[in-house]
Amino acid sequence: MTLLGEFRRLCLIIRVFFNYGLGELVPNVAVLRIVCRLFFWLPNHHKDKPLGERLRLALQQLGPVWIKFGQMMSTRRDLFSAEIADQLTLLQDRVAPFEGSLARQCIESAMGAPLATWFDDFDQQALASASIAQVHRARLKSNGQEVVLKVIRPNIRPIIKADIRLMYRLAKWLPKLLPDSRRLRPYEVVKEYEKTLFDELNLLREAANAIQLRRNFKNSSMLYIPEVYSDLCRENVLVMERIYGIPVSDITALEQNGTNMKLLAERGVQVFFTQVFRDNFFHADMHPGNIFVSYQHPQDPLYIGIDCGIVGALNKADKRYLAENFVAFFNRDYQRVAELHLHSGWVPDDTNVEDFEFAIRTLCEPIFAKPLAEISFGHLLLNLFNTARRFNMEIQPQLVLLQKTLLYIEGLGRQLYPKLDLWATAKPFLENWLREQSGPCALLQTLKQKIPLWAEKFPELPELVYDSLQQHKKLRQSLDHLSLQLKKQQRQGKARYLLNVGMTLLVSGTLLQLIGQHEALSIGLIVVGVWVWIVAWKRV
Repeated sequence: MTLLGEFRRLCLIIRVFFNYGLGELVPNVAVLRIVCRLFFWLPNHHKDKPLGERLRLALQQLGPVWIKFGQMMSTRRDLFSAEIADQLTLLQDRVAPFEGSLARQCIESAMGAPLATWFDDFDQQALASASIAQVHRARLKSNGQEVVLKVIRPNIRPIIKADIRLMYRLAKWLPKLLPDSRRLRPYEVVKEYEKTLFDELNLLREAANAIQLRRNFKNSSMLYIPEVYSDLCRENVLVMERIYGIPVSDITALEQNGTNMKLLAERGVQVFFTQVFRDNFFHADMHPGNIFVSYQHPQDPLYIGIDCGIVGALNKADKRYLAENFVAFFNRDYQRVAELHLHSGWVPDDTNVEDFEFAIRTLCEPIFAKPLAEISFGHLLLNLFNTARRFNMEIQPQLVLLQKTLLYIEGLGRQLYPKLDLWATAKPFLENWLREQSGPCALLQTLKQKIPLWAEKFPELPELVYDSLQQHKKLRQSLDHLSLQLKKQQRQGKARYLLNVGMTLLVSGTLLQLIGQHEALSIGLIVVGVWVWIVAWKRV
């Protein structure tokens, strides 16, 4: 997109922002308030609607990038009023659909044949519609299995590209306007967000993610992932088993079904930590629109997860540092928290550990004075970021998805069971995982993984040892040769120095002889010069 195109998109965003009367959401910062006053001529056309509805409609009008942002905010009822959160919840699966006939056309174009070739009873009315795709019901011809077909919205890629380019532009401006924002690493965050959004546009990737998650939770009593019919999937079409469940946000229906709400909330936390630490492969878009609860055995509730387009993973080091940080927080070991932040590189090497520990203690002790069930981990994270600003702590892009997912899980869990004790649920899991990483079980697991490789390489061991000795011999010879060369160069350097000194003495003595002054000194200089030359010649 050209610079002019980006400017037009920015103008559109500003116009939508003010046309829905969202100026009241701007933080009370002088610079921002002055900028807002420059747009006084853009009137609020929706004064009759409450703030939450206006925000939802504005995000919906701006497109998928902004809808995704609204979906994330909808789970944070501890940060936003019920009026706003209830409205943003509608963005999860009630976005205005596009025409069913156009959906049919897109699917048939992708599959290269009429739908009747594979499906019966295709319903052109969308079953659900979200920011990037929508879903239609059908039935497989081959076995009569009920399925759903997910199809990407047509012509959506240019819209996403436009918004992402604009976000990059804003990410470059932000540190210049607000120096404190540098620690947030806005450019890296936008880059990660861009990757996530474009990954969602490839439904073959989502199909692979769903297959992996289904395998990880095979026969699980906590989470069920619907079957994907990979032979029928295309880049913009996904075909999977149709599921029946209660939307996890429908608290009334869950209670009427007799669901054990406490266990359901706790299992949400357990599913999250299992995905992160056991599998290192976690569903990173677990907003309520993507989660259902099975009607069956409500006292032993089973989650059903869909829309696996966004997944996350951590490297081994980050995963261990994260687990140790959580456990240290649970144990109120603030010195350990500070040291882990330093060792992991999340704060600069020159950070004073004692000062950082004191800052964390000052923040956390008043929070931990409350009952654990009343503590919001989301609030704690936000306060930690504010505290860490003066220590130049940077947000790690690889943790952005994890942080967002954890906020989802806590927001969802507190909706299901307001007294959810996230700490008590997570701490035993994390402590057990850390023990497994360093105890006898970890050693046995490592040996189990390595022994086949060692057995394969063992016959090659004598040859490898011989090659190593030969390389060592060659290396020693090279070092000896290099040492001799260095000594030779040193001798030559000293010889050149002495030659220069001798030349200087000879010239000085000769000049004194020519002018007939200081005859004894001139003879002495010539003699010494000759002697120095002889010494230099021998060195050469």
